[in-house]
Amino acid sequence: QVVPVESGGGSVQAGGSLTLSCTAPGRTSKSCGVDWYRQAPGEQREWVSSISDAGTTSYADSVKGRFTISIDKIRDTVALLMNSLKPEDTARYSCRVRYGVRCTSYWGQGTQVTVSP
Repeated sequence: QVVPVESGGGSVQAGGSLTLSCTAPGRTSKSCGVDWYRQAPGEQREWVSSISDAGTTSYADSVKGRFTISIDKIRDTVALLMNSLKPEDTARYSCRVRYGVRCTSYWGQGTQVTVSP
């Protein structure tokens, strides 16, 4: 069973930074790819960023230039560095690890990010 675990959420003021981490021990760096999503109360889940097994990264327009996704193969962790945070970035952030022959999706429970004005 692949159970991704997120960490690093918290409360910051606008303009601040946070780094989120996602790990599925023994599987993160061997995955097909890892994605970050977020969901604010009353809103639909929104894709934020992805990193492929080849290291290719992609970002939603709303976070491009502010967020950076990376993989640490030693720690078997994918990090999402979030700079210049805005109140509209407030949401629960979840990672999805795509793993196995069929790149099956496995979701973590999420970590809350709150950005105050």
